[in-house]
Amino acid sequence: MEPHLEQIREQQKQSWNKFSGGWKKWDEIVMDFLKPMGDEIIRLINPKTTDYILDIASGTGEPGLTIAAKLTDGKIILTDLADDMLKIARENAALRGIKNVQTMTCDVCELPFPDNTFDAISCRFGFMFFPDMELAAKEMVRVLKPGGRIATAVWNGPEKNFWITATMGTISRNLELPPPPSGSPGMFRCAKDGFISDLFTKAGLKNIVQTEVAGKLNCKTVDGYWEMQTEVAAPIVAALGSTTDEIREKIKKETYIIVNEKFPDGNVIIDSSAWVIYGEK
Repeated sequence: MEPHLEQIREQQKQSWNKFSGGWKKWDEIVMDFLKPMGDEIIRLINPKTTDYILDIASGTGEPGLTIAAKLTDGKIILTDLADDMLKIARENAALRGIKNVQTMTCDVCELPFPDNTFDAISCRFGFMFFPDMELAAKEMVRVLKPGGRIATAVWNGPEKNFWITATMGTISRNLELPPPPSGSPGMFRCAKDGFISDLFTKAGLKNIVQTEVAGKLNCKTVDGYWEMQTEVAAPIVAALGSTTDEIREKIKKETYIIVNEKFPDGNVIIDSSAWVIYGEK
């Protein structure tokens, strides 16, 4: 991998390890939020009871742990770049009594598995953070058995994801942040209609299907929304940490106004939209 891509990988690893505590704190709400996308991934790959499955960018364990529960005579390996996230996944597996699961800290661009190993691969919200998405897709295809299934989820455009743009838009207006370099990891890097489908085609997959899936982030209150965003979302925390107390307070106030305008009854349940893309080797 090229040096600048290795640098991005290290930044990603440090960031996800750093914010693992926030993800553990908000795990129940976040996993409920992301469940529809995980459910669609599971429906598409249709795990058989004896399958050997790979879950990539597993984070705190989903949808891998739900898949594991379906594999009565099979097994799943959960992988992530950040071991502090996988530590939470291991704790979650133990709490649920799931034993047919193994975790492995590794880079998707250098998967430590032989060719044609897995029956299926799941990857929920990983692609937009991979330094080299084409290499990642090729690696996934390499370790997938002939006829194997793969499904991934990526975020749709910002206009359909107010749950993140409410805060990030306010930050951008106040800080005048320069646009990130082209190809940098980011929430909406894969949002273009057909982007991942094209990537899958280039990697050699066939029978590709793309579906739009909606979700709801139930923060309950605007306070809950702000606390979660500032403890889970690395770009938000980084931006707020680079400015003055006065500007931070201004950003918070303006975000509250925007969210309260959208949810005047105080019941903050925010819609989201993602693409789920399926392919076969």
